[in-house]
Amino acid sequence: MTLKKRLIMILAIALIAGGLYGAGKFGLSVRSEKTEAEVEAEESLFGRRETLYLWYADETLTDYLNSVAVSYSDYQDEVRVVPVYTQGLEYLETINQASLQTEEVPDLYIVSNDSLEKAYLAGLASEVQLPEGVLPMADMLPQAAVRAVTYHEKQIGYPFYYETSCLLYNRTYLEDWARAQIEAQRDQALAEDAQEQADNGDVDEEIQDAPEQAEVSGEDVNAKVEETVPQTIDEILAFADVYDAPEQVEAIFKWDVSDIFYNYFIVGKYIDVGGENGDNADSIHIYNENAIRALRVYQNLNQFFSIDTKEISYDGVLQDFLDGKIVYTVATSDALSKLEKAREEGEFAYEYGVSRVPDVSGELESASLSVTQCVGINGYSTKKKMANDFAVYLTQYNTDDLYARTGKLPVHSEGKTYDDPNAAAFLEEYGRSVPMPKMIETSNFWVELEIAFAKIWDGDDANDALKALSEQIMGQVLGEAYTEEYIDVPIPVEEEEILEEDSGEE
Repeated sequence: MTLKKRLIMILAIALIAGGLYGAGKFGLSVRSEKTEAEVEAEESLFGRRETLYLWYADETLTDYLNSVAVSYSDYQDEVRVVPVYTQGLEYLETINQASLQTEEVPDLYIVSNDSLEKAYLAGLASEVQLPEGVLPMADMLPQAAVRAVTYHEKQIGYPFYYETSCLLYNRTYLEDWARAQIEAQRDQALAEDAQEQADNGDVDEEIQDAPEQAEVSGEDVNAKVEETVPQTIDEILAFADVYDAPEQVEAIFKWDVSDIFYNYFIVGKYIDVGGENGDNADSIHIYNENAIRALRVYQNLNQFFSIDTKEISYDGVLQDFLDGKIVYTVATSDALSKLEKAREEGEFAYEYGVSRVPDVSGELESASLSVTQCVGINGYSTKKKMANDFAVYLTQYNTDDLYARTGKLPVHSEGKTYDDPNAAAFLEEYGRSVPMPKMIETSNFWVELEIAFAKIWDGDDANDALKALSEQIMGQVLGEAYTEEYIDVPIPVEEEEILEEDSGEE
């Protein structure tokens, strides 16, 4: 490294440590004031360099983004990157104001994919310009990531990291159960052999005097656990029927039924809001037979796993899992870092595993919801090429450090992050997930769907609730009243029996 680069690196680190960037006028986090000497030094060393302003709204990224900015300055010494942390509910509006009213225009920014249409229509997002030699996104990223940043056939952002939900399970409990099952099956086989020989009058002395059986191998236990991890909700119910739970276990399956993010997998395969890329107002299909059937399965789960929508919370469920009170739950990827931290602090004494969310039944599939945090290139920036180059650097190089330092799972990884099978399970689920739609007209859909789920869980008719939701959303999109044609979906006999029993209790 040249002396000039070393001086620049040292000063950049000093400036970052002091947190010198921010503008109170726009609600930014102001770290400290620059001294006159620091201003002179900055102008001296950085005067000939182009500056990119990277805006972000998640404070947990601060240290990571500062380190990437420093490393990029070493990699590309003609450009410096200034991360700017901003707070407030109107994030895009603040970016828009800064773009129009200040000289320090946000050249690029981190935003969730569901805000991309709003950003694009406001002129704040432009089509990406991949640097020469960089492979197209479709050739290297999960399909969900490409769909998340695609708007009317244009890619208007770089996928950075994501959130989705998976099935989280207590592996220690499953291993103990698997071992007990293998031992019981082996003992039964021996007993049956002995009985058969006794019935034939041919008692084998070797069996009579057989020594204690060897311990069940770890390989056999692991194989049994893999068989036990549920592929459908029906398998969870079947397991609950035969599982002799330890005393501390309060629920076989418990999740936050009040939050649509943890419920959406129930209908994710059958509800379409915006088509493949979540940007097509002509492709909205909410009310349909499979969605109704899936929601009926969901409602019936309340008879097996009684959960109060008014009392439940994700943090509470995750704490119950940490305490060993739950065997299965639905969790987002933040659970990984929380579980590992709890283990390090001696507050989590179990092994755990992650797998894809179970299908609703043998006939009905599932699909999780996902949100992708993207890097957008500001349409008002005069440095779009430089911003594109840095966006690729940020989202595609050394991204394993993102997970190690922030607990956020990168869309693009060189491998180390996903050597962890639990993290790899989230990537697999993300690849088959449904990206959050971008359409402004349907921005309230998630709140309304969450309300519908709560009503259905508490006993409202699934068909009626879904029909009313579809009519509301279609009315918003079309700008006029809309009526769905009623779909008659017969209730299976077994479901009718459950409903009758529940009605009798009331």
